[in-house]
Amino acid sequence: MERYDLLYRLYEEFDAASVRESQDFIDLLPPLDSTVALSHWQAVDDELSEMKDRLRREFPDGDRYAELAAHATRDEAFTALDLYTKYGRAVNALVLDVDETLRSAGRTDNEIPREVLHLLTELYELDVPIIICTGQTLENVKGFMIQGMGNTLVHSGNFSIVYEAGTGVFTPGHGSDTKRLLYETLDETVQSVFEGVRGQVIRELPESLRGCVHLQGNEFNVTLKPNFETGSDEAERVIDESILFMLDLLGGVVTDDPEGANWARAYYAASDSEIADVLDAQGAESASVDDIPDDVRATFERITVAYYHADAAELSAVALNKAAGVEAALDVLGIDDPFILMMGDSKSDRKVMEWAAEGKRGISAAPEHSSETVLEHVRSTDELVFDRGDAASILRTVYALNLLTD
Repeated sequence: MERYDLLYRLYEEFDAASVRESQDFIDLLPPLDSTVALSHWQAVDDELSEMKDRLRREFPDGDRYAELAAHATRDEAFTALDLYTKYGRAVNALVLDVDETLRSAGRTDNEIPREVLHLLTELYELDVPIIICTGQTLENVKGFMIQGMGNTLVHSGNFSIVYEAGTGVFTPGHGSDTKRLLYETLDETVQSVFEGVRGQVIRELPESLRGCVHLQGNEFNVTLKPNFETGSDEAERVIDESILFMLDLLGGVVTDDPEGANWARAYYAASDSEIADVLDAQGAESASVDDIPDDVRATFERITVAYYHADAAELSAVALNKAAGVEAALDVLGIDDPFILMMGDSKSDRKVMEWAAEGKRGISAAPEHSSETVLEHVRSTDELVFDRGDAASILRTVYALNLLTD
C-alpha cells in the first residue's frame, strides 16, 4: 500500500497539475524566434525546476515522483499503479496502429499530435522500442514517421514497421533481417490467387466504381480505397460496392465454376456479419454454404476478405496478420519476453490484442470509436479506452507504469 499512499499524497498535498502543465509547456512549445517567448520559456523552466526540487525533497525516491507529477494526471498515475499491481511489469515495446488511433481524421486533422510524437520519443529514450503496426504501405509509413520523429530514430535499430497488416516487417539496422517479406512464406496456391486478383482488379472494375476507388500500392495485399473522404457517404457507397466486386472476382479466380462468385459471397457472409449486412443491403444473391466444394472452401479458409466501413475492401492471407507481423518484429528486435502496449481500433488490431492477452504478453488500449469487437476485448481486460484523438493519455499512463516498475 505504500505506493498508493505516496500517490495520494502527491496528488492531494501538492499542485501536481501545475507541474505537468509546466512540463508540457517546456516540452511542446514550438521553436520561436522571439526574445519575449524565450524569456517566458526560461521563466517557466526555472519554476518547473523549483517545483520538482521540492518534490524530490519531500518524497523518498523523489526523482520518481517528480517525474510522475510532470508526466501523468492523477487518474493516469493511479491507472498505472493498478496495472503495476496486476502485472508487476514494465512495458518493453509499443505496438501502435496509426489511423484513428495515433491520429484521427475527426479530431487531429489526420496528423499525429505533437504531444503524441514527443511522448513516443521520451519512451524510446527510455529504451522502449516502437513498432508501428498498420495496414498501410511501407513507403507511406516510413515517410510520415521520418517526418514526425526524425530519420535517426526511425533508422536506430530500435524501431520497426509491420506493414500491410502483417505481410512484411521493416526494421532498419538489422542487416539481412532489416526487411522480412512474410508473404514469401505462403505456398504457391495462395500466392497465385493474389496474383490473379491483382491482375484483374482494375481491368474488371465495374463502371459504377471507375474513378471512385483506387488500388492501394501494396506489395502483396489487394486493397481498394475510396476516392472520397474516409467515413463519408460517398466512401460508404463505393466500399460497399467494392466488397461485392472483390468477392465475385475472388470466386472467379479460385475456381472456373460459374458458381464461384456465389460461393465466395456465401462463405464470407457466413464468416463476417458486417459483410453479410452489406450483401443483404445490396440484395446480392449467394449460394448455400453447404454447397461449397471442399477444395474451394479450403482455399477460402486461407484467404481473408476484410470490410472496413467507408474505408477499404481488402484481400489478405489468413496466415499473415498483424499478430504474426508483431511476433516477427519482436524477434528481429531481440525481445524474447515481451510485455507490449497494443493500441488499435480495428478487427485486425484485435488479433494482436488477443495474442498479448493469451500469453500475458501485454496490455491493450483502444479509442472510444473503435469497432465493437475491439472495445469488447479492451473493456474485458484493463478498460483502457481513450477519447478520440487522445492517444497521449495512454502513453502517459505507460510512462507512469514504467516509472513505477523501475
